[in-house]
Amino acid sequence: MPLTPRTTPLSLTDAAHLLRRTGFGATEAQIHALVGRTPQAAADELLTFSAETLPTPFQPLGAVSPGAAIKLMQAAWLREMVLTPHPLRERLTLLWSNHFVIGTDKVKNVSALEGYLSALRTHALGRFGDLALAAVQTPAVLRYLDNDQNKKGKPNENLGRELLELFTAGIGHYSENDVKEGARALTGWTYQGGRGNKQFAQPQTFTFNARQHDAGVKTYLGQSGQFGGEDIVRLAAAHPATADRVAFKLWQAFVSDAPDPAGQAALADVLRQNGGDLRQTLAALLGSQDFYAATGRIIRSPVDFVVGALRASGRQDFSEKTYLSLTTSLARLGQELLHPPTVKGWDGGREWINDGTLLLRMQVAAALSLGQPKNPALSSVPPSALALLGRPDLPPAFAKLGPAQRTYLMLVSPEYQLL
Repeated sequence: MPLTPRTTPLSLTDAAHLLRRTGFGATEAQIHALVGRTPQAAADELLTFSAETLPTPFQPLGAVSPGAAIKLMQAAWLREMVLTPHPLRERLTLLWSNHFVIGTDKVKNVSALEGYLSALRTHALGRFGDLALAAVQTPAVLRYLDNDQNKKGKPNENLGRELLELFTAGIGHYSENDVKEGARALTGWTYQGGRGNKQFAQPQTFTFNARQHDAGVKTYLGQSGQFGGEDIVRLAAAHPATADRVAFKLWQAFVSDAPDPAGQAALADVLRQNGGDLRQTLAALLGSQDFYAATGRIIRSPVDFVVGALRASGRQDFSEKTYLSLTTSLARLGQELLHPPTVKGWDGGREWINDGTLLLRMQVAAALSLGQPKNPALSSVPPSALALLGRPDLPPAFAKLGPAQRTYLMLVSPEYQLL
């Protein structure tokens, strides 16, 4: 069955639900502004954005070491999530960074990391095939998956394998020969510019080394030809199973941690019918009855936990020190930006919550609200219950508490841990 559009105008709780799911969180005023809109109109507005980011005080090119530069880049990205007028763009960038995975254990070049994020932002709502091609051609992905070592006569299969296993069709929909032939097609795709930790500030750009490319005939996913890298990326992206895999990722990101085969199949059909167009697919999902029926079914990631609290306050003047400190907190909570634990990314869902991370969430909540450190980020503009929990009322016992205590208890409540 196809996704069923929801036609009822948005209520206050509907608007809060939409903005929590798509934009980490929102202020009470931003929530009220969507009340009465149709789900389709609200979705269309959220899905309209450019790839341009805000000016940032963080300058990683001036850092003294790769590690210091990466820390500044993480803080800059966190700041963008908190302050951007287009939070859905950053949520999608985070989603695709957990699909086309790289890690700062291997990728330490500032230009490579910036180019990677730029590619994900630029193509976040384009056709999936274009997104896949742009991501795979970034020096960050090429370096992370060793394609700079993939040469004619000495193929390296890492990128060819992950392209099929993780980025597109998935296990069970390709053969080992497809991996080998794909690796041959990807020979010669490399990057030029700064190499090694000492050159972390030097620019890196994609380049094609024709001398290292295997120009012979390849047979890939049932088709034969003198395929190059772009050919096989597009063939893999167009595989029927790729739509199922992408739909699964979108469903988990916006509807529920729990699989829903029927809903995911309907979403995959939308993606296929629109030629892989992610904007049209998300518009259908965010305007559907499934999206609004599935409340409280996603466990907040560490990024959602932190960014949601900061965005709910509406403050625009958080200090650089706050962002730097919170990037460390995110790593301790299990979600270090630009560094998922494996090539498969973060599993999410129940993996976000255990005894240790719950205690850490309480500590972060205390630091943000109660004065640990002395100038809590949420003290001057405490978020409302509507902004944090998606409901306009609080338990009567909360009424006797001060703003800081109320904020803390909301942040550590079971309700706030769910989207």
